Amino acid sequence: MFGKAWSDVDGNGCDQRNDVLTRDLQNLKRNENCKVVSGTLVDPYTGSSVDFTRGEQTSQLVPIDHVVALSNAWQTGATLLSESQRAQLGNDPLNLQATTSAANREKSDADAAHWLPQRGYQCEYVGRQVSVKAAYGLWVTPTEKQAMERVLKTCPEQPAYRSNVKK
Repeated sequence: MFGKAWSDVDGNGCDQRNDVLTRDLQNLKRNENCKVVSGTLVDPYTGSSVDFTRGEQTSQLVPIDHVVALSNAWQTGATLLSESQRAQLGNDPLNLQATTSAANREKSDADAAHWLPQRGYQCEYVGRQVSVKAAYGLWVTPTEKQAMERVLKTCPEQPAYRSNVKK
C-alpha cells in the first residue's frame, strides 16, 4: 500500500535504504553502485553501537525503521492519501531511521503512547513523528497526543521539520 520499498525518491541514483544508511552510519564504506558495504551505527533509539557489514546474514542487524510506522499511518489517515502520497510517506527520509533489529522489533508499529526510544533521543523522535504526521495529514490519538506533549514539554526548543519529499 506504500509503494515500492526503497525507491529512489530524491533521484540521486541511490535507493532510500542506502541513502539512510549513508546518513546514519559512521565510518562508512560504499561501493560504486551506492551500496553501503560497511559502517557503524550508533543507534539513536538505544544508544548502543552495532557494526554493519553488508551480507545475507548481517544486513538484517541494521534495519530501517519507519518513525511513524506504516500500520500506524494507515490507521491514522493514510487510507485517504493517494497511491503516490503513500509511496512518498513510505520512502520519506524524514520518516526513516536506521536502528538495531532488537529496537525495531520492540517498537514494531507502536505510536509514542506505547513506545519511546532512550531518553536522549525522545525529543528528536517525537519531533520527527509530529512533522511526518503533519506533512501527510495524519492524525494522533488522544493518548498519543498526551505522550507527545509530555515529551515535548521537556524540550521546548525542539524544531519541527519539513519533508524534502512531500510535495
